[in-house]
Amino acid sequence: MSVKIRLQRHGKKGKPFYWVVAADARSKRDGRYLEKIGTYNPNTNPATVELNLESAVQWLHNGAQPTDTARAILSYKGALLKHHLDGGVRKGALTQEQADAKLAAWLEAKSGKVDAKKDGLSKKQAEAKAKALKAETVANEKRANAALEAAKAAEAPEVTEEVAEETIEEVAVETTEEVVAEVAVEETPAVEEAPATEEASEETEA
Repeated sequence: MSVKIRLQRHGKKGKPFYWVVAADARSKRDGRYLEKIGTYNPNTNPATVELNLESAVQWLHNGAQPTDTARAILSYKGALLKHHLDGGVRKGALTQEQADAKLAAWLEAKSGKVDAKKDGLSKKQAEAKAKALKAETVANEKRANAALEAAKAAEAPEVTEEVAEETIEEVAVETTEEVVAEVAVEETPAVEEAPATEEASEETEA
């Protein structure tokens, strides 16, 4: 029986989630499998991969052939490297301790790279969030200034109307005073000059 290490699709539409399984090559993609050896979630950044390293390496030792995507996942988690090192141990090229040390060093370096990528993504997300917050603050200030200017513009006509009313009242008062003055002048009686003429005549006769 030929065995393949492949992905079995799960999850909902548009958000797939995969199991890494060892299955008979003749079975359907999502059909029966011999053993589940891990999971693969491409919806996260970076993708989340969980793998039973010992089971995966054991299936590789037994001759299971991974598909292209499964091979990439096994390489990402170090299963192919461990399979290769175990072959070297069997041939006597290196000891088990040396193989384990090489695998541990590789896994540590890989973990550092993944953590650095996560930190970089977190930093980018924080920067993007800060920029969005700053842009929102500027937009809010612009809206507040526009509202304040609109309020001032709405108050200006009212002030102008009040000034105009005061001016009209002042003009009306001044006009009334002028009219009263003119009427007073017109109503003042003329000085009688007749007695003065009579006195002048009396002086002439004398």
